[in-house]
Amino acid sequence: MITVKKLSTLKERTRLRKISMILHEAAVACKNNQPVDMDYIEEVLSLISVSLSEPRQPRQPRRTREPRQPRRTREPEELAFFLEDQSQALLAKLGAEPSDWDFTDQSGALDETQRIVQDKVLVLDRIRSPYNVGAIFRSAEAFGVSKIILVEGTASPEHVRALRTSRGTTAVIPWSFMSEKDVVSFLETYDPQNVIALELGGISINEFSFPSSGVAVLGSEEFGISPVVLSCCKSRVSIPMGGAKGSLNVSVAAGILLQRWF
Repeated sequence: MITVKKLSTLKERTRLRKISMILHEAAVACKNNQPVDMDYIEEVLSLISVSLSEPRQPRQPRRTREPRQPRRTREPEELAFFLEDQSQALLAKLGAEPSDWDFTDQSGALDETQRIVQDKVLVLDRIRSPYNVGAIFRSAEAFGVSKIILVEGTASPEHVRALRTSRGTTAVIPWSFMSEKDVVSFLETYDPQNVIALELGGISINEFSFPSSGVAVLGSEEFGISPVVLSCCKSRVSIPMGGAKGSLNVSVAAGILLQRWF
């Protein structure tokens, strides 16, 4: 357990990240009715000007004033939510908000050792929305993708909106930009049967026999995959749908495809 004195000497971002982790661990312990050193937690909170005690009430006449109830006397589950709120507020300040069920390492980043990585590559062909790119990275990380290649013209994974929706996964999955010509050369190194295009008019993903390794190619919702890149894809698969809308958001489609392949 790091001492409060040591915490106070750390650089601000490192200090806040470590405090966030301490508060999260304490919140989980409270939730599970495990013992927590509340005196230590009170000292840690003091570094971010937060107290376990209730805020002071406006001054009232003595006869009606009620005694202040310290927060630590509340039920453990309520205390757990308070501590987790403080933890997440610090992460929001740092711009690094993992979901509360993520596996993280000692620095608070996603723990890559928890990943199941498969020999599968994802190619994004001119997907313009950084929100969609970030969301696709998040699904790709969840379903074992080893690498993502972005055809030039695709939104950067480093765009602030992509970073926001990727939830830290752009730092976990290796990625690179390639020209269309270089992407074609890359796809030609694979068995054509193992290069899969997600497009309309293909075999249902419920019936397709996915290879254990290979490449999946996704294009934009509006234009699809470019003819040059599509010519390299021997296999074409589609997602069966039952609505009036003719297509899915590309990040949603990517998640469905990747889960089925996984």
